[in-house]
Amino acid sequence: MTLVSFVVPAFRVQGYLRECLDSILAQPVADIEVIGVDDCSPDGSGDILAEYADRDDRVTAVRLDRNVGLGPARNIGLDRAVGEYVWFVDGDDWLTADCLVEVAARLRETRPDVLIVDHVRAHWDDTATRSAMAEVFPVPPGAVTFRLAERPETVKLLHTAWNRLVRRQFLADTGLRFAPGWYEDVSFSYPTLLAADRIGVLDLVCVNYRQRRAGAITRTRGERHFDVFEQWHRVFRELDRLGAEELRPEIFERMMWHYLVVLGNGDRIGPELRPTFFARVAIEHARFRPAEGHRIPGGVAGLKHRLVAAGRWRTFSALRTASRAGETVRRVAGGTRLRVLPPARLGVRRARDAVLRQYQRTERRRPVEENLAVYAAYWYRGYTCNPAAIYEAARRLAPQVRGVWIVRRDRVHTLPEGVEYVVAGTAAYHRTLARARWLINNVNFPDSVRKRPGTVHVQTHHGTPVKVMGLDQQRYPLGAGGMDFAGLLRRVDRWDFSVTSNSFSTQMWERAYPAGYTTLEVGYPRNDRLVTSTAEDVLRLRAEFDAGLGEQVVLYAPTHREHLPRYRPPFDPERFLDALGPAGLLLMRSHYFHDRDRRPPPVARARVLDVSIRPRVEELYLAADVLITDYSSAMFDYAVLDRPIVIYAPDWDAYRLTRGVYLDIVAEPPGPVARTFTELLDVFRSGALRSPDAEQARARFRERFCALEDGRAAERVVRRVFLGENPV
Repeated sequence: MTLVSFVVPAFRVQGYLRECLDSILAQPVADIEVIGVDDCSPDGSGDILAEYADRDDRVTAVRLDRNVGLGPARNIGLDRAVGEYVWFVDGDDWLTADCLVEVAARLRETRPDVLIVDHVRAHWDDTATRSAMAEVFPVPPGAVTFRLAERPETVKLLHTAWNRLVRRQFLADTGLRFAPGWYEDVSFSYPTLLAADRIGVLDLVCVNYRQRRAGAITRTRGERHFDVFEQWHRVFRELDRLGAEELRPEIFERMMWHYLVVLGNGDRIGPELRPTFFARVAIEHARFRPAEGHRIPGGVAGLKHRLVAAGRWRTFSALRTASRAGETVRRVAGGTRLRVLPPARLGVRRARDAVLRQYQRTERRRPVEENLAVYAAYWYRGYTCNPAAIYEAARRLAPQVRGVWIVRRDRVHTLPEGVEYVVAGTAAYHRTLARARWLINNVNFPDSVRKRPGTVHVQTHHGTPVKVMGLDQQRYPLGAGGMDFAGLLRRVDRWDFSVTSNSFSTQMWERAYPAGYTTLEVGYPRNDRLVTSTAEDVLRLRAEFDAGLGEQVVLYAPTHREHLPRYRPPFDPERFLDALGPAGLLLMRSHYFHDRDRRPPPVARARVLDVSIRPRVEELYLAADVLITDYSSAMFDYAVLDRPIVIYAPDWDAYRLTRGVYLDIVAEPPGPVARTFTELLDVFRSGALRSPDAEQARARFRERFCALEDGRAAERVVRRVFLGENPV
């Protein structure tokens, strides 16, 4: 018999769902099942569940045709469960490694109706805070079970569904299910404790409770938070039905704690709703107050209780205002104490920069130029990537928009003729940034750029991520390179649009860069050229490298290792040319982080070309017959051409552990995988490059990552961003 059925509801959790499912399926316990319920999610959550169900027979995917809410979605999963116990895990949380081993052992040893496990709050800044478990149970209960009347302090543990496993037959016998509406955990968790004969507590952290920066219900203002009152009404109806009057004081105390938490959270109850919510709390206090009295907490919490009982909203509000003001003073004072001023450095450049920054601030006071768009790419390295493709489409579709590029002084010569530009750091640069209505970049603009009302910032990114990015890098400090994550989030908060090339990228960016932007999942504008180029275009590009029709052109494009900046994968061009044969040409391209100043090892033959200085990588893709790469996003772009791709990953194990990855590119490659240079040579000598297995792998890869690449991505961006349309 299946021991544990995991029910995982999914709604707008595409950025986190894979981590949740992986954490469950990786547990070293065999007798489990996972029932994923797509609650008609508007993002890719349903597709992720279906993907996992296709490749793992322990997973069942249920797709609902309308949104029913978290509680009913859990009920639907419960109805399909066959396990002895049910564990409701939210799709944006994840389990700790190997926790199910101890959970399963405790279940088999004690056979509880309810087993509560410990958790931590996993914050977006990679910090964690413990639960109240140690405070509620200073001495862990151990492998025993009890009724709630025997250990009433149990109600002080967090009342969520995901920190407890419930015996499925117990739920069937009692008829307990989730109610609709927000705060559905309340009317499920407390009644299960009231009805259970055997409650167990396992003081083992099993759940990482994700504290999302954006998109969480607990950070969404609105009237839906008033649902909490009806959920608590259900709890008291169940208390009355079970005749558990002796537990009324504990349940009442917990209810008041919860109401005051919701009322005090400005992310939930806005100022306009706070007086009404307070009035409802006062009514609830009078309605459910135990006749024999109840415990009033000490300090400020007790004062709040008494003010609620007396219905004194103005005093309550003044207390809250004074408390928040005190917190602000303490925070500012603390910041002042910790502040260390840098030593004074006088110099012409510093003074000039200060003057120019002040000039930009002055320019920001002037009106925004309604038809001005500023473009940049790779920290002002030149005219390239997605911004260049959008610029070209805008010139055609929105000619009223004046486009200006920002480039470094040493890259001005790389600009195409007729492209208007400003040099980074000049007065014209500061003026353009301050006055532009649209700002388009494939990286972030500097911190000195301020988001003005009425301006639109478009983040195009520059690749589908294999390695972890953004906030996810906090877990891999070797690859983070001393990143300022708070500063990163300030920059991300400027985004209005995030352009993505596939649903996988959308999911990863949502989790790596949590903010309130709108995702444009339209394909990558720079890849339009790969789709629309003709055979004549390809021949012309190949001719630039003196590559004939019968010559096999191989492009080798490894990625950068932030954690090992001097590392280069072992690659011997001479030996590779021998394996390639007499009709072969090798193009070698370094990562842009190297500023294209590194050259491949010298060779005796002219059939090796360093193409690092070419600004448009799409031209290299079109000219090449084969791509060799490791963990670079180049593979996703090159796959658009449906030509052979070889993954050369000699340091895969170390890279995955130290840098972190979103995708197991060795397990799900777009073609043959070589872990050593000898294996790479064998791929070309043996014909594995174009074997049926390689063709099938590439087809699967293209279906997953290239479905949107139809040659119109730039047009879709222009129509949405500049013209305000919603193109299909």
